[in-house]
Amino acid sequence: MFSKWILFVSRRFSKVDRQGRSAVTSMLASLGICFGVMTLITVISVMNGFQMSFIDSIMEVSSYHVQVSGFGKDGESLERFREYCIRDDEILSYVPYLEAQSLAVGRNEKQTAALLRAVPPTVRDDDSGFASEVRMWSGNFDLSSPDSIVLGSDLAHALGVRIGGVVNLCALSGGADVDLFSSDRVFTVTGIFRTGFADINSSYAFVNFDDGKRYFGEKAVENLVYGLKIRDKYKDARVVSRLRQEFPNLKVESWKNFNRSFFGALRVEKNMLMVLVFLIFVVVGINIFSGMRRMVFERREEISIMSAFGGRKSQIPSIFVMQGFLTGFFGAVPGLVLGLLLCVRMSDIFMLISKATYYIQLFFVMLASPESGDFVRENSMFMVYAGIPPRVEPGEVLVITVFGMFSSLVASWIASRNVLKMTVAEVMRDE
Repeated sequence: MFSKWILFVSRRFSKVDRQGRSAVTSMLASLGICFGVMTLITVISVMNGFQMSFIDSIMEVSSYHVQVSGFGKDGESLERFREYCIRDDEILSYVPYLEAQSLAVGRNEKQTAALLRAVPPTVRDDDSGFASEVRMWSGNFDLSSPDSIVLGSDLAHALGVRIGGVVNLCALSGGADVDLFSSDRVFTVTGIFRTGFADINSSYAFVNFDDGKRYFGEKAVENLVYGLKIRDKYKDARVVSRLRQEFPNLKVESWKNFNRSFFGALRVEKNMLMVLVFLIFVVVGINIFSGMRRMVFERREEISIMSAFGGRKSQIPSIFVMQGFLTGFFGAVPGLVLGLLLCVRMSDIFMLISKATYYIQLFFVMLASPESGDFVRENSMFMVYAGIPPRVEPGEVLVITVFGMFSSLVASWIASRNVLKMTVAEVMRDE
């Protein structure tokens, strides 16, 4: 239990330790915690920004929150399902779509594989999440005309087409009623989009739902899928459970099932990074432990006097634990502020790094080969990084800050456990 005299003595010790040779040790310990907290907050927030841009694009464009399939030719179940989606307040939108694999041929016979998804022309109006993630790079998301197509930016680049160009779906998956190869499936490009996930940009193409029913064949139509968006994506289990009870013949899957491996890999990557950066606090804790052990030894005369005047063995170590807490506090709080400031200005930092690396590279190129200076360019990836804002999670920031203070607290507690190993009489006699 902390008493007033413990706080008083701890403050006096801290004031003295900020002077003389102990000042450097104390300052380095606080700086270590400060930079550890700042680095971990910044790195985790930047990683959250990158990962969440992937996750948002996948969930809003590709997988949806919940997928429902298995309707077949049962029109009655389909109608009941639509009515249920309208009544359920947790379901924000429900969008039907068909899928097929294709070998697309563009300008100058450029070919690449594409995933075709047939959606209603009003999909951006019906699904706000889809509209926010599918950012138009060129043209418009216009599927109102027959045989119109909207391509991902990397897919359009691979095919060498622009707005108004044509794409031939040379090979198309489907049933027996679909020609595997055909030169008549010609679509006009009305829009080029971009999302936060490169795989979608390089493989996805959207066509009109009616075109999908006409070109994909009867088998694809029987595999109709409805993508649902719900109010809270983390409460998907409740929505899935109700749907399975209401429609036992339908196949209902949540985003956690069909994205498990990818999201699991992202989680492992993030956890490993946190473990590696947390080692900073371990090193700082060892430094604090060493400094506190030396401090305890130097204070053995004061400790003996306090013990002689009635200080209990359970109270005196609290003085040094309080000092450790103050060291951690004055390191973690500035680290928290600096980390949040870096997150706010991260786009400017990436641009500064881009400029710095460019001019450093240009300097050495001009020294070695001046005629090659015109070929030096800024790294475009820094532009991409600058365009993805960090995402600060309050829970993670709190854990990092508390852990920074906790590491100092534990190191001080361990160092002060044997604070009264020598008897009072021995210390007073020797001193």
